[in-house]
Amino acid sequence: MTAHIEPKRGKRKLDGGNRMFSWTVKQPAEGVVVAPDERLPWGQTTMLGLQHVVAMFGASVLGPLLMGFDSNVAMLMNGVATLLFFVLVGGKVPSYLGSSFAFISVVLVATGYAGQGANPNLPIALGGIIACGAAYAAIGFIVMATGTGWIERLMPPVVTGAVVAVIGLNLAFIPVKNMAPSHFDAWMEVVTFVSIGLVAVYSSGMVRRLLILAGLIAASVVYAVLTNGLGWGKPIDLSLIEKAAWFGMPNFSAPAFSTQAMLMIAPVAMILVAENLGHLKAVGAMTGKNMNPYIGRAFVGDGLATMVAGSVGGTGVTTYAENIGVMAATRVYSTLAYIIAGVGAIVLSLSPKLGALLSSIPSGVLGGAGVALYGMIGVLGARIWIDNRVNFSDPTNLFIAASCLVIGISDVTWVSGDYTFNGIVLSTVLAVVGYQVLRALSKARGTSQV
Repeated sequence: MTAHIEPKRGKRKLDGGNRMFSWTVKQPAEGVVVAPDERLPWGQTTMLGLQHVVAMFGASVLGPLLMGFDSNVAMLMNGVATLLFFVLVGGKVPSYLGSSFAFISVVLVATGYAGQGANPNLPIALGGIIACGAAYAAIGFIVMATGTGWIERLMPPVVTGAVVAVIGLNLAFIPVKNMAPSHFDAWMEVVTFVSIGLVAVYSSGMVRRLLILAGLIAASVVYAVLTNGLGWGKPIDLSLIEKAAWFGMPNFSAPAFSTQAMLMIAPVAMILVAENLGHLKAVGAMTGKNMNPYIGRAFVGDGLATMVAGSVGGTGVTTYAENIGVMAATRVYSTLAYIIAGVGAIVLSLSPKLGALLSSIPSGVLGGAGVALYGMIGVLGARIWIDNRVNFSDPTNLFIAASCLVIGISDVTWVSGDYTFNGIVLSTVLAVVGYQVLRALSKARGTSQV
């Protein structure tokens, strides 16, 4: 009789696993792989969810600070975005949505933000972020109707690599020129940069995975000792941290819609598409599950989440490579862990004391972290070329990549009437449109190498 009952129970579990909020329980064991529709016992799953919060924390906090956004609002909307994404993909795609660095350059240009304190022109940045989210969601609906083939043709690796590289390298001047108001701050940038390097060399495990955050903490401690302790520079105002409440609602902001800002920020949607597509392919490869049916829904989810975040003062969001790295290390792909991570981020955001602590990070320390971070983003673009074996003996590939880098890094600006288009926008347009034009001409001439 038992032999007849056991299969029935097993089938019930499998059927339950097909529902959005139901996961088949898998017992922990050495080398066990946990699929998106499975979970470990609650204790282990909760710890894995909190680990995802730790993994995203450094980048998701640093991004808003570099743009002058309220870090607590950004953290709150990251959690909300993650939960919204989960629902819109039917609970099938394990992903955490955090603050996107693709917005930093265009937001700084659109708002004229100098890199210190609160951004006085935050509302127009939020309007641009909403426009970007709307464009992103629209692309998602088109993909749901037509498939992904046209995106991969429109944005091959040579294009996406060039655009990603420009995003990082275009920002290179900010930490050097805008975030070191004094000689002491300039030296603290060096200390921060060195601290991150030492963490990268001497740490391991989760600390190494969080090298930017760990280096930033170490440099902040050094700064506090030198200023608050020895009086060498401007001390950190600890009173703001002491006065801040442990729990409270973040300071929300309303958007304002500037046509120029929207035209400048909306093209970031193309970068987010390429980024999300790459992440989905990586998740599919790791889990052994076909993620193609969910690509359009993932774009829509990310786009709507970006719109929701921008409507209250949050940054644009994207799927996070840091959390994909955690999945690769743990081999646990359960979507339940991301629900826990989203809820964890929301809980953290409700602490004004945390926001005050983050806001107290000196500009010199942030600048040093920016040097490392922007450089890493630039190198990531080169990694896309390497991983996809982009053929630079092909003149079209070489010309597009080279021209895109020069225009983006030198921040070539085009002014048309009341509108100003910076190097990021121009290099993106050149990469996407220029590649298609040159490739078509090359095929017509019979000189194409692809």
